[in-house]
Order: sequence, then C-alpha cells, then structure tokens
Amino acid sequence: MRIVFMGTPDFAVPSLERLIADGHQVVGVYTQPDKPKNRGMKLTASPVKEHALAHGIPVFQPTTLKDDAVFEELCTLAPELIVVAAYGKILPKRILDCPEKGCINVHSSLLPRYRGAAPINWAILNGEDETGVTIMYMAEGLDTGDIISQRATPIDPNESVETLHDRLAALGASLLSETVVSIADGTATRRPQDDAQSNYAPMLNRELSPVDFTRSARQIHDQIRGLVPWPAACMEVEGLSLKLFASDLPGEESELPPGTILGADKKGMRIVCGDGKVLRILELQAPGKKRMRAVDYLRGHPLTRQ
Repeated sequence: MRIVFMGTPDFAVPSLERLIADGHQVVGVYTQPDKPKNRGMKLTASPVKEHALAHGIPVFQPTTLKDDAVFEELCTLAPELIVVAAYGKILPKRILDCPEKGCINVHSSLLPRYRGAAPINWAILNGEDETGVTIMYMAEGLDTGDIISQRATPIDPNESVETLHDRLAALGASLLSETVVSIADGTATRRPQDDAQSNYAPMLNRELSPVDFTRSARQIHDQIRGLVPWPAACMEVEGLSLKLFASDLPGEESELPPGTILGADKKGMRIVCGDGKVLRILELQAPGKKRMRAVDYLRGHPLTRQ
C-alpha cells in the first residue's frame, strides 16, 4: 500500500520499520523539526528522521500542518493511507480526509483509557496492572477515533516506563502490520469509543517529582517507576536533592514516622512510608553525578542515623 508515515520519537521507529519490512511503499515521512540538544545545543534529527533517511525515504519537517503549501505537498504524495505514531502534531481535518483509506494512529494504551500525551507513564503512575496498544482511525478529537484493533499486555509490578515503552513500541508495530493488511483487503472493523470510560494522560512536569512519604509505599514505588527517565521522582537526603530511578518493596514494616530512613542494606536505602511499609531505593542520581546504584552512592555518602 502507498503510505505516508508521521512520527518522531523512538516509540514510532518500530512501526516505521515494520511497514518497510512488510513491503509497503512508504512515500514520505513527516517528523518534527530538528531540535537543539545537549550542552552544545547542536540541532539533532529525530529517531524517525534518521531511520527514514537510512532507507532513502523523503523526509518532511513542517513547523505546522495548517499551511496550504504543506497540504498541497502532502497531496502530491498521493498516499492511500496515513499512519501516525507519536508524531506530536494535530492533523487538520483536510489532512484527515486526504487519503482514500483514512488516517490511523498507533496509541500506547487501551483506549478509551489514557487518551493524551503520556499514556505509558500514567498507566504506571496510577498502578494499573494492564495496558496495551490501540490502532484507531483518527478523528478531530484527542484520541477519540473509532477503534480498529487492540492488544493488551500485563504490567509487571516492578516494571519501569523504560521497559514498558519498548515492549509497547514492538507490540504496536506488530499490531499495525496486521491492521494495515485488514485495511488493504477491506476486512478492517471499527468500533466507536465509549467516552464515559475515558480518562486523560497529560504531559508530565516537574511538579510530579517530589516524593511525599505520607503516601503508601506502593504509590511511591509507582511514582518512581512511572517518572523514569524524566522528570524523575526526587527526595531530599541530608541537604541534597536526589533523583530516584528504581525501587522495590522488601516486605518490611515499621512503626516509625513516614520519611524515616532506616538505613541501608546490600540493595539500597530503606525508608518508612505512610502505610507503615518500607520502600527500598535501588537506583538514584545526586546533583552533578551520573545515575547509579544506591549502594554505590551510599559508599561515598554514608547516612547519618535518624
């Protein structure tokens, strides 16, 4: 099938690669403009752009999709189908109406749950034990289009955003492959979403980072694994703000006040939480330092007994 692909970050790359591997004619790739990164602020291409160029596919990086010239350029590509995966821009109605077989989106949740920009993070932050991917026809609303196909996967209680992201990216690519076949042969079904079952997964911000140890150990554990790698949960220890990247629940309980640091063991730092259970910090980052195991940090920063 003749396809235009729209995507930007790592999550979208497996979907693009699968379309190419399946033999579809990817006639153009739309991705976000190059952005300055790191200390040198050097303009850096998106992962999707890098992969498209490696395959010799024309790349388009408009700052907006609303311009007439952008629309006309897209129309000259004559796509039968537009596939979107984490592109980061809203498609105007006339673009949605452009391809004969419509526009579809690879979304990293089981819609109508977790519509929005950060569905993987919020599924973990909210302690969900299952998520998945949805392929849907795109509509003018935010992730409101009719569902074509879905595939669920369990969330391990200790899984972080990083590992779940990669699993969902691969799962989405596999489901996309099957779904595009059904669209091509006319067997694809569509099911309206139940808006009453929807919730929103907004963009993350640093206000989510500070840990409140009056919350339960499970809630804080979910906060830590749900905010990796950015903005990262954080706590203050002996005057230093530490970013937290991994934790576990050792099954220990304490009657000491929430936030009390019980000390360290061979795995990490043990802290009392609001439900009387203990959370163990396994991986952290101190200001100006690299991300490291908590035990390695504590060797050079022994805790003062509380």
